[in-house]
Amino acid sequence: MFTLHAHSTYSLLRGTIPVERLVEIAVESGSQYVPLTDTNGMYGLIKFAKIAATKNIKPILGALIDDPNHEEYSLICIARNIKGYAQLARIITARKLQDTFSLVNLLDDDLSNLFLISSSLEFVREARSKIKTLPNFYSELIVTRKMKYRTRKLYEFSKDNGIKYIASHPTYFETKEDYTLHKLVRSIRENTLLENIDKDELVDEEYYYKSPSELKAVWKNLPEAISNTEYIAHESNVNLEFGKYKFPYFNQPNNRTAISLLSELAFRGLSQKISTDTLKANQRLLYELEVIDELGFSDYFLIVWDIIMEAKRRRILTLGRGSVGDSLVAYALDFTQVNPIKHDLYFERFLNRGRQSPPDIDIDFSWKERDEMIKYVFDKYGYEKVAMISTIITFRARSAFRETAKAFGISKNEISQYSRQIPWTSAKNLDKLSQKFPEAKNLDFSQEPWRTIVKLAARLDSFPHHLSIHPSGIVISPTPITNYTALEYASNKGLGMIITQLDMYSIEDIGLLKIDLLSQRSLGVLRDTIEKINSNV
Repeated sequence: MFTLHAHSTYSLLRGTIPVERLVEIAVESGSQYVPLTDTNGMYGLIKFAKIAATKNIKPILGALIDDPNHEEYSLICIARNIKGYAQLARIITARKLQDTFSLVNLLDDDLSNLFLISSSLEFVREARSKIKTLPNFYSELIVTRKMKYRTRKLYEFSKDNGIKYIASHPTYFETKEDYTLHKLVRSIRENTLLENIDKDELVDEEYYYKSPSELKAVWKNLPEAISNTEYIAHESNVNLEFGKYKFPYFNQPNNRTAISLLSELAFRGLSQKISTDTLKANQRLLYELEVIDELGFSDYFLIVWDIIMEAKRRRILTLGRGSVGDSLVAYALDFTQVNPIKHDLYFERFLNRGRQSPPDIDIDFSWKERDEMIKYVFDKYGYEKVAMISTIITFRARSAFRETAKAFGISKNEISQYSRQIPWTSAKNLDKLSQKFPEAKNLDFSQEPWRTIVKLAARLDSFPHHLSIHPSGIVISPTPITNYTALEYASNKGLGMIITQLDMYSIEDIGLLKIDLLSQRSLGVLRDTIEKINSNV
């Protein structure tokens, strides 16, 4: 793909190309690499890189950073290596969390692990003295009808000041016809009618995918710009180490190994819980410990054990649930209260040597005290290493229909008359609802504007809409969390809750430790009941 500036649906209502399709386009066009530079975000970078790897396509990982105080300023940051990826995460975090963030001031930092690219003539002029000292800075030259004049000015300024430049073509949507879809997602983002959307909120109509051959023809008279683009693509090499766990270490007394402490705790706990058939229990426990250690999960179990022990010290009711109940180690460590030997439960259902992902240990707390235990995790491992995990809310049939109809100016009452008949299904089924679902048999979308609304709404299927907080997920990192993911405020900034930009799947893909601390109302009821009984004894 002959561009270093491509937006996906993960740009949260800016781009309209799914990351899967972005990679497919590169394959179809014969490109060896494909970029992703969503605005102020790395939400889809891990999924994108993982898909690209399966297609033998080199992913170029970056982001377009804008300046909150200068609307016309922008800077593309592309990671040269894994250090550059971490720096990208920290820059995005600063952009999202700091009111004083400045692109010009950013250039004072050591940015040698990034490629820096800007199409903003205003920014390049303002930061000229700093840019001239940066060998990794390039002006982005874009040739479209609207950008022709600005690009000529940027080219002349760059030549006069010894600034290198690249040939590029921003890609926000796949085909020319998809511009209507782009207008729709922007009107949803800006919460305005399609007919009223400000043109400044829309990108150039020519920002659709163009093949490498088309673009090389455009840039044939400026081969240096082409070679610089190809140089950046060649030099960008980020190894995300998929499949390698990046778990925090549990602090061991006297430099003990994690497995030695885990084994001691497990055998001690087992001796207190099982007094018959101890040979069978000890053999089973030893086998489980071998598997846990072999797969590298000893520290993980110790961290969970510590959280549960702290809850017990605070007299907070807690209980592990799910497949962790199949583990004798979990039973011995008090994660669960079910004896897997007695009930003939298979450890392999929970964890086995063929498993590629960490075991799923869900811990329930009283709904009143869960926040207290979350704070304990933050305090113990450090606020710079712990974060709540995000979840990406995507469009389904009802939400896609509602938002599209609203953008067309349909009244709330009229939208509700239709949407209440729409079942909970994917948006791609919108035009076939009356045929597939009995509850939708009276829906009639054959007349305009409904026919157009449904057609467009179906295109929004699975598009990311916004970030929310995962109901239970918390991530603990061995080093500052911003080495792996950018952070931002949850949708309500006033609450002060900071979350990862990567969702639980991407968090696990890059090997970080995810723990589920769940809120269970019944444990709170049980605790209150016990307290009342004790107070009346």
